[in-house]
Order: sequence, then C-alpha cells, then structure tokens
Amino acid sequence: MKLDKFDREILRVLQQNATISMADLSQQVGLSHTPCWRRVKRLESEGIILRKVTLLDGKKLNLGVSVFIYVSLKNHDGDSLTDFENAVQSIDEIVECHTTSGEKDYLLKVIVESIEEYEYILKTKLTHLPCVDHLSSTFALKQVKNTTSLPIKNQ
Repeated sequence: MKLDKFDREILRVLQQNATISMADLSQQVGLSHTPCWRRVKRLESEGIILRKVTLLDGKKLNLGVSVFIYVSLKNHDGDSLTDFENAVQSIDEIVECHTTSGEKDYLLKVIVESIEEYEYILKTKLTHLPCVDHLSSTFALKQVKNTTSLPIKNQ
C-alpha cells in the first residue's frame, strides 16, 4: 500500500495519542473530518493500524524487572518450532518473542516484579517450554529508551 503525506502524518499523530478525537486529528494533519476518518478506517482495514492500546508504567505497577532470554531449541523441525511458539503465547510474563539469526533460536522479553519471581517463572514455566535445550538470561539494569512509535519517514 502506498502512503501519502497525510497517511504518514495520521500514523505519527495516532502513535503519540490513540485517543485523539477525529476533529483534533483532522485539524492536526490538515484534512477535513470525513476524509481524515476515511483514511483512518482504510489504514485499519488494511492492517496498518493493528489496534489501539493503553501504555502502562510497569514500575508503578511493581513490574520493574526486565529479563532478556536467549533460547536454543533441541530440534528445529516445523512441529518443534510451532509447539514452542504456541506455548510462549500462554505465559503472560513473556511480553515479546522473536526468532533470531545466529546461534540462538529465539529472544524472549520477560517482565516481572522481582528476581525471585523470575526464578520461579524460570523453574516452573520457561524450562518446561517444548524442545528447550538452553536458556541464557540477562537482566536489564536500566531502560535507556522505550518507545512503541515506529519511525515513519517522509517520502
């Protein structure tokens, strides 16, 4: 899909404030209400806008420990990969899962309250994921940057 300058500006504004009114959005991007609304609906129907969410402050919710885990699997056949990926979906503490290139198969991001809680999740859930051969955990010491905004360039 080809995006013009209005589409890109709509996306930039919505990434910063998904609750903005259509009247304010249309004013900010320089379109009248109805054409702006149509563009938003088209961006949604074409799957560019996936959903609108509320971002929470994990520290204020006592979820201040971020753990990155490299995972190596025993087997790399299609069923093993599918089983692992399906099992990851059921663990709430896993907030991201990426397949990776190189020596490791996956990178997980886990958010928990404490190191003790992570140890419990590790022992009761992560080591029991299908086909896991090796887990390597790294604790984030400080979050330097965290954004959900994609870098939408002008073209």
